[in-house]
Amino acid sequence: MTLEIRAYRDEDRDAVVGLWTACHLVVPWNDPDADIALCRSKPNAALLVGTEDGRVVATVMVGHDGHRGWLYYLATDPAWRGLGHGRRVVEAAESRLAAEGMPKVHLLIRETNTTVAAFYERLGYARSPVTMMQKWLKNPS
Repeated sequence: MTLEIRAYRDEDRDAVVGLWTACHLVVPWNDPDADIALCRSKPNAALLVGTEDGRVVATVMVGHDGHRGWLYYLATDPAWRGLGHGRRVVEAAESRLAAEGMPKVHLLIRETNTTVAAFYERLGYARSPVTMMQKWLKNPS
């Protein structure tokens, strides 16, 4: 079987949200439908899906702020892990960013998600000595 990577389609919604839920990416303050809609409304962002025989088994949301690229919602179906699908969708996102002239890519990982940190380190990502700060511009509830 071969992983096909393509842009998100409306009919992917249930499979994508189900995958994100199975991968513990859906949290109360991140509405997946709102996140998908916002991503799709921006010309500098895309939601990529990886499919095997038409089934969504991997995703990555990719975008840039005009200065640096960002990755979000990387997910691989737990039943399909270890086959290189996560690596392939990350490479597709990186290629998209490079084609758009982005010199660097960033991502955020929850401190407790050590497995994902190790995955990214195997792909050549390094921890950055920065402090991330945030401010809600919209009530997260």
